[in-house]
Amino acid sequence: MKLSLNWLKDYVELPEDLTPEKLAHDLTMMTVEVEGIESLADNFDKMVVGQILEVKDHPRADKLKIVMTDIGRDKPAQIVCGGTNLAPQQKVAVSLPGSMVRWHGEGDLVEIKAAKLRGVESYGMICSSGEIGLEDLLPEPELELIMDISFVDDAPGTPLANALGLDDYIFEIDNKSMTNRPDLWGHYGVARELAAIYDVALKELPKGKLPTEAGIEVRIEAPEDTPRYAAMTIEGLQNGPSPFWLKSRLMSVGQRPIDVLVDFTNYIMMATGQPTHGFDRTQVKDYIEIRRGRAGEQLELLNHDRLDVGPDSLLITDSKGVLALAGVMGGKLDSIYPTTTDLILEVANFHPRLTRHTSQKFNERTEASTRFEKGINTQRVDDALQYAVYLLQVLQPQAKITGLTDNYPKPTEAATVRVDKAFIDTRLGRVVSQAEISHSLEKLGYEVSFQNGRFTVKAPTWRSTGDIEIKDDILEEVARMLGYEAMTFVAPTIEMRAAVRQLDMDLERKLRQYLAHTQAAQEIFTYPWIKDELFSAAGITAEAVELDSPPAPDMKRLRNSLVPGLIGAIDLNHHSFSEFRIFELAQVFRPGDYRPSVAEEILPVMERHLAGAYVGPKPMELFRQVKGMLEDLPRAVAMEELTFKQLEQPGWADSKLWLNILCGETIVGVFGLLSLRAAKAGGIKRIQSVIFELNLEGLIALPSRENSFEPLPEFPLVDVDISPILDEAVSWAQVEQIVGPMVKRIEFVDVFRGKPIPEGKKSLTLRVWFQSKDGTMTMEQVDRRVQAIVGQLKKRLGATVRGME
Repeated sequence: MKLSLNWLKDYVELPEDLTPEKLAHDLTMMTVEVEGIESLADNFDKMVVGQILEVKDHPRADKLKIVMTDIGRDKPAQIVCGGTNLAPQQKVAVSLPGSMVRWHGEGDLVEIKAAKLRGVESYGMICSSGEIGLEDLLPEPELELIMDISFVDDAPGTPLANALGLDDYIFEIDNKSMTNRPDLWGHYGVARELAAIYDVALKELPKGKLPTEAGIEVRIEAPEDTPRYAAMTIEGLQNGPSPFWLKSRLMSVGQRPIDVLVDFTNYIMMATGQPTHGFDRTQVKDYIEIRRGRAGEQLELLNHDRLDVGPDSLLITDSKGVLALAGVMGGKLDSIYPTTTDLILEVANFHPRLTRHTSQKFNERTEASTRFEKGINTQRVDDALQYAVYLLQVLQPQAKITGLTDNYPKPTEAATVRVDKAFIDTRLGRVVSQAEISHSLEKLGYEVSFQNGRFTVKAPTWRSTGDIEIKDDILEEVARMLGYEAMTFVAPTIEMRAAVRQLDMDLERKLRQYLAHTQAAQEIFTYPWIKDELFSAAGITAEAVELDSPPAPDMKRLRNSLVPGLIGAIDLNHHSFSEFRIFELAQVFRPGDYRPSVAEEILPVMERHLAGAYVGPKPMELFRQVKGMLEDLPRAVAMEELTFKQLEQPGWADSKLWLNILCGETIVGVFGLLSLRAAKAGGIKRIQSVIFELNLEGLIALPSRENSFEPLPEFPLVDVDISPILDEAVSWAQVEQIVGPMVKRIEFVDVFRGKPIPEGKKSLTLRVWFQSKDGTMTMEQVDRRVQAIVGQLKKRLGATVRGME
């Protein structure tokens, strides 16, 4: 969503020294994330208001004029221009040298320079609206017409942005950060937050007096679907272009101006956050009824398309039939026309979930549906109605409001939350005074009372549609008003432990690395919801989990296999590549009862699958490549061996060229050539594909050896044989345990019994290797090492070595 700083200032007096950057930072830290700031004035740098003094013919060009123009300097500027509507005293937009424009409104931006045009000096350029990006704001019927801004009162030389009210900053707000804040989807709601952040007064929204006479009859079938519906009848309107200030405001926040009646409804929405809709009074017969759709009903759109509505959609109807999708979009018969003189203004409140369902069903996300689906309080209808009356007096003073019908069966109730002060102090990590907590909440519109250490907090209705419900919500409000940056950081205590060995996670990583690095396959990621046509192409008949609110009518089923997504990916890529390999490792979903944490949380059964496709012109070669890859896979990733046998043919495979994949006696997957039927159904032409799919839950990962790094020796090893005489009972393991730590390497050579070795003794020959890190070992160094070994064997095992007693 886009916010205009000038628009916000209509409702709140911000500190004079507050910069746009500081405002964006404070808003991000305390309320919603500001993704970016745009200075509209930067788009009109070095552009000024000019006033034409004289228009003369160009001596060398019939279609060019020499225009003497007052640009607020000591002497007029001479500008060569091809506009056909130039006249003395006319005010125009002048781009001075150094400014950036688009020639004739097309192509990239180019820099304006002082130059000669057909031999005549020209200082700058007199612009059309399209050349400076204002074609929607000030449209011209012909390219040759320059932009006439004689309606501005500013003197020549005034910066163009100032004269046109475009000296503004636009804040780009991250919509996700406002999902639970429906009160912020209008400028007045954000102004209310800024008033609290900077502790300044919030100005009252301009209001007009509502009529007391009743208007058209309004019927509501179900209050749960439509908590409130107001219809205000207005007569004597004159449709046409909006005044410049209105178009400028709407354009600055991304809304394209249409005409004064449509812009009137959009302006109310952008100001208050409450969507409104206008019906041409002549197209509404007898009454307005808000109800669910019925079998066979259709809504005709402006382009003559017809939507099949049905009982899961909320409709606006009259005695003739369907007029609009409630909260989403209008139809052909309810539109505002250029000839509209009498209007019914709808200001209503619809169930958020029902609005979102209807919006998704017909793939129509509008500014209105985006706001309704967040959950707007019913009291905001009052703000929008009174503001509409005020705005109508400004835009159409001759119009008359002849009636108002307000069907209001279900008001939004203010939420009340009780929270102990000790809870707030503990969670904040510091003691905050009662007065400070109360003030933080009251400036946000809460009613606060305190007794016996407990706050009773009544939330305003604009925060009571699901946002404020529990004591933690109140804690968050206090914390953000005090400022997260003001809190003392206390580093958490962290205990470093050895990593847990997770063989299944290791297996996933190894599978990805093997396919990507060894098999040169590209990993892909597909959506878990699958088009019906891809399910059919894959020949999958097994039951699938269905979404209650699918992203599209033909994408309501979650994948129970990765093969449909692979077929779709092959279709997307085979037009650009004649050979490629792709794979995906992701979850699939099956109907079932899976409770991972608590009994109340029921999820479908989820399994990890690995699937891939080898695509190319030769089917047998592809089949052998996939089979070879699968045969090599267990050794490469350290898992149990796989075997292959034809047991259960998949619906997508060729009748002969397929094999099941087994781990032990269990089928864990399948691979095969994609059949001609499946390929044709998936849109794949003139290319062959061999697909494989493995259920990772059926694979058995094996622990691999622990590898360690040992550098190559810089100096040579020296080997020596030693033959100690030991008691018969001494084992090789005992000798190895003593000598091993003293040498680089030890090896058993031989054992000898008999003369001249005494009875009960044996001569054990072992070979040892020595190495020094400092250089090649000398004989003296080797002898000292041998003496040390013999000494240890004598001391610990009673050994003797002939010639070394």
